[in-house]
Amino acid sequence: MEETPPPGCSKPHLEKLTLGITRILESSPGVTDVTIIEKPPAERHMISSWEQKNNCMLPEDVKNFYLMTNGFHMTWSVKLDEHTIPLGSMVINSISKLTQLNQSSVYSLPNAPTLADLEDDALEASENQPEKPHFDSRSVIFELDPCDGNGKVCLVYKRGKPALAQDAEIWFLDRALYWHFLTDTFTAYYRLLITHLGLPQWQYAFTSYGISPQAKQWFNMYKPITYNTNLLAEETNSFVNKLDPSKVFKSKNKTLSPKKKGPVQPAGGQKGPSGPPSTSKSSFSPGNPVRK
Repeated sequence: MEETPPPGCSKPHLEKLTLGITRILESSPGVTDVTIIEKPPAERHMISSWEQKNNCMLPEDVKNFYLMTNGFHMTWSVKLDEHTIPLGSMVINSISKLTQLNQSSVYSLPNAPTLADLEDDALEASENQPEKPHFDSRSVIFELDPCDGNGKVCLVYKRGKPALAQDAEIWFLDRALYWHFLTDTFTAYYRLLITHLGLPQWQYAFTSYGISPQAKQWFNMYKPITYNTNLLAEETNSFVNKLDPSKVFKSKNKTLSPKKKGPVQPAGGQKGPSGPPSTSKSSFSPGNPVRK
């Protein structure tokens, strides 16, 4: 049975599992409903059965994770005015849902296309990037996180079956079915998952095209822990309205103060130099990003 601990409940093993980010989230402006679905540890025979069934050896850090908790699911929301919006989501599939990426026909019809038909041998590894996984039998791919439909984080064995633990890597498969390398160990990926707070589309920060403008709004409000803020720099001709959490969630009850009238410029007063007015480089207009 899965159990959702009540708000404010503190359990040492959950604190260890989440690296203490629960308290960070709960102290952030506007954050509400920080929830961890507690899962019991997986039995050792479940792990052995998975390895025998799939002819793959799980890395030791993956085994240790499942022996601590059979999957992971943490969510949090933000409250804007009177509306609660689900925002953060951190998911690691349970051992039973760690299934191989489907290689069957899309429509189960004769001659229907499969993922293996997307293989393009021309797209091989460059000097700066590792060899990408293959959809055919050259690689064995298991889904770790469905990413709320924004792609898939996968445990990838790039040498086929029988698969050895040292051949496993963590990759991100985006919605266009392009591969992006994340980490070479599960432990390193888990730290990325936690420190990025489960923000929407955070995996796209590790792609060449980056996160969407909408996701950047949330990244600017809730910056991931130890996140490189240079990656949030706006590209040319893009528009991102940076939000200040202290202002977004500030109470609307304000005391209006009377406006003071400034001195009236005499009609025949001294005029400034001719030409267009100059704009200070430090000026800020609402809606324009402030560049650091």
